[in-house]
Amino acid sequence: MKTFTADDGENLSVKITGNGSPIVMLHGWTSNHAGWGPLPQALTLNHRVFCPDARGHGSQVLSTTREPDVTRLARDVLNLLDDYGLEKAAMVGHSMGALTLWQFIRDFGCERLSHLCIIDQSPKLVTDVSWQNGIYGNFDEARSQHMLEELDSNFVETVLKLIAYGLNTKARESYDRDSSGWKLARKNLLPLDPQPLISIWKSLVAADYRDVLSLINVPTLLVWGKESNFYTEATAQYLLTHIKLATLSSYESADHCPQLKDPLRFSSELLKFFECLTVPV
Repeated sequence: MKTFTADDGENLSVKITGNGSPIVMLHGWTSNHAGWGPLPQALTLNHRVFCPDARGHGSQVLSTTREPDVTRLARDVLNLLDDYGLEKAAMVGHSMGALTLWQFIRDFGCERLSHLCIIDQSPKLVTDVSWQNGIYGNFDEARSQHMLEELDSNFVETVLKLIAYGLNTKARESYDRDSSGWKLARKNLLPLDPQPLISIWKSLVAADYRDVLSLINVPTLLVWGKESNFYTEATAQYLLTHIKLATLSSYESADHCPQLKDPLRFSSELLKFFECLTVPV
């Protein structure tokens, strides 16, 4: 692991592997660089892969603020690009990482992006009478507020229930019997400082990036789990319709993490999608 310094003085961690054209991979909420599993190594033959820990995630202890938001996360990505002299990079965002990329595009445009990969995410999490493509297709303001209250009282179990009690029946069943996977997830969540993560979550549920989609002018790969815990195929189709240069790849029997359900397929598709990025930077 290496570190870079953000423009507010915070030291942030990033794992860097490989050589060649840069790929920046942004993980989901409450995860960290290790959440990508074997994927970074599979991409390193012709690429230099940057896997940062988002502010407030991993083992980092924050010193400048304990209440970051998605705008700050997007600026951290800009700081990463600047610190390592990356004029352009291919960007991969899973879940919160995708929201961070949309915030990045809103604030800084697409000039620093060569390609984009969005994994299983909606541009607006909270639903209403005119928007059913957020979390579960049924996560309105009242439900969102209730979850925020639950995060304050029992952070770890609320995060797990957000994943378990969604659209994926197998996830609910395995959570109810407290399978080994959920025990491991619980163990990984326990050491985290809830305050920065709750602050980030508040900014995520307040965000609406539907207007950003039309600003995306780089080739975009949409990767979707057909048994996503959170989103239906309608959400994927919405993105496909509203992003000009988008391509959709759906994964059968995959949940919110299709890249981990079939990492060989994902890495192969991503390399093919980025195949023009083979000149070392």
